Amino acid sequence: MNYLAPAAKNRVLFFCIPLLLLFAGIVNLSARTVPTEAPAPATPLIYTIDIKQEIDHTTWLFLRNGLQEAERMEAQAVVLHMNTYGGLLEAADSMRTAILYSPIPVHVFIDNNAASAGALISIACQKIFMREGANIGAATVVNQTGDAMPDKYQSYMRSLIRSTAEAHGKLPASACGQHETDAVASDTTTRWKRDPLIAEAMVDDRVVVPHLIDSGRVLTFTAREAMAWGYCDGMAESLEQVITEHLGMPEYRVESYQPSWQDRLKGFLLSPTLQGLLIMLIIGGIYFELQTPGFGFPALTALSAAVLYFAPLYLDGLAANWEIGLFFIGLVLLAMELLVIPGFGVAGIGGLVCVVGGLIASLLENDNLDFQEVPGAAIHRASLTVLLGITAAVALILYLSHKIGDRGPLRRAALHTDLEEAVSTPDLSPLVGRAATAGTVLRPSGKVIIDGEWYDGVSLSGFLEKGERVVVTRFENAQLYVRKEEEAADRQ
Repeated sequence: MNYLAPAAKNRVLFFCIPLLLLFAGIVNLSARTVPTEAPAPATPLIYTIDIKQEIDHTTWLFLRNGLQEAERMEAQAVVLHMNTYGGLLEAADSMRTAILYSPIPVHVFIDNNAASAGALISIACQKIFMREGANIGAATVVNQTGDAMPDKYQSYMRSLIRSTAEAHGKLPASACGQHETDAVASDTTTRWKRDPLIAEAMVDDRVVVPHLIDSGRVLTFTAREAMAWGYCDGMAESLEQVITEHLGMPEYRVESYQPSWQDRLKGFLLSPTLQGLLIMLIIGGIYFELQTPGFGFPALTALSAAVLYFAPLYLDGLAANWEIGLFFIGLVLLAMELLVIPGFGVAGIGGLVCVVGGLIASLLENDNLDFQEVPGAAIHRASLTVLLGITAAVALILYLSHKIGDRGPLRRAALHTDLEEAVSTPDLSPLVGRAATAGTVLRPSGKVIIDGEWYDGVSLSGFLEKGERVVVTRFENAQLYVRKEEEAADRQ
């Protein structure tokens, strides 16, 4: 093996070290002089949700799912594409709340109509854009025939739409439109972004807005009127124009919410009208099942209705396990009260409380037993839905009970055989006056023993313990009526 001499080693190191330093400098210089490309900014995502049907629980479900998906996809903004004549107030209330508290800015493009509940939802959005010829307003609460509801409902709607407008705060006076009123704020340096008095005039025809509308008319804005009075942030003819010109995004990509058939079915099952009908079928089916032997059609109807009632609520996160369990515990208590325990007492009352409580609690967004965050209006709506369903069930029971008979259309479901002719009743008259022993507890019915034979007996002396001595006083319908021996002796 060859080795370098010490002098040779020094010469090698003398030449190698400068070369290494030179090479390192060249690499460092090249690293500094070659520019690195910055990552291209991501194209902004705009998420759109269509609101082009009646406002109901299906629409509310679409909006909620769309907002959740937009948040997962990290969208820059959500734009509602709206064309609706209104709908259910409770669904609109839920939708406007979700919009107000959405972490992503929610805007609306009114592509023709935003009436009634649609106006409430639009006012909740951060910015309102309208097509030429579109309208917004006319938010009076009406019934199914189109007549205005009593003032109690109008008062709630006035407060709701006013607070929605107030939620957007105030702007400097210079930023407001020339017609902006100062009906609520008394200072001169700021004005409401959306005047609450104008929103209230969309509900109540008694509200007067100076220079805009007199008493006796409900306010509805055209697109240009809404622009002048601060209820429209820009006019556009398409979603593309809204995004590029008014939201300032020349480069963007769009994702739209596409509802599935499961979403449509769930929304249909969450309708208060259908929920009331299902409650009616549950209560009615249970009642008629208890009146008939075995397991038949009424029980199947009640079970199916219970599944359709609780399943969408459970999947939606409203109905918890304890709420469903509370309902079925109530059914067990009612069955015990009707079939086992005579009279109507603690079990019956407890069963009713559990059934009604389970049905109502399943409709509320409570945290287990904590209802502090649940709005009073939601509790009122849930209670009204359940109570109306139970009332309809009682009416159905009374109606069908009347119709099942010799002349009713449901007479085939009734028993028409004369039992007195079909069943021979034994003659128990020889046993009257005979002594007997209580074979079981009589409360007041039970069994008595005479000469080793067992007979159905009914106590006329109240509660009797097993083994007590009794006397037969009479018989009726194959049952012996008995008294204690001492009471029978006193009566002789």
